[in-house]
Amino acid sequence: MEEAKGKHSLHLHDRETGSVSGVLDVVSFDTEIILLETTRGMLTIRGEKLHVSRLCLEKGEVDLEGIFGTLEYSEGSGERKKKKGSLVRRLFQ
Repeated sequence: MEEAKGKHSLHLHDRETGSVSGVLDVVSFDTEIILLETTRGMLTIRGEKLHVSRLCLEKGEVDLEGIFGTLEYSEGSGERKKKKGSLVRRLFQ
């Protein structure tokens, strides 16, 4: 997990568009909540009409759209993910 302490950035523009780097996995998403595993912990984004407009896990980048309400970081890499697998992994299995 030492490598997981890589660079991470979050850029928001007018609370309507944003980009995140240092993303390891998209754990879940819908129109009101997006849960990302980043190199700096779990990132929960809450809002309205949320949409993942671009996803590139090879580069660890995600572009988002919608109305951003709250952004919250928590430690750990998601016990739920370890048990069930991420949404993206489940979709492509």
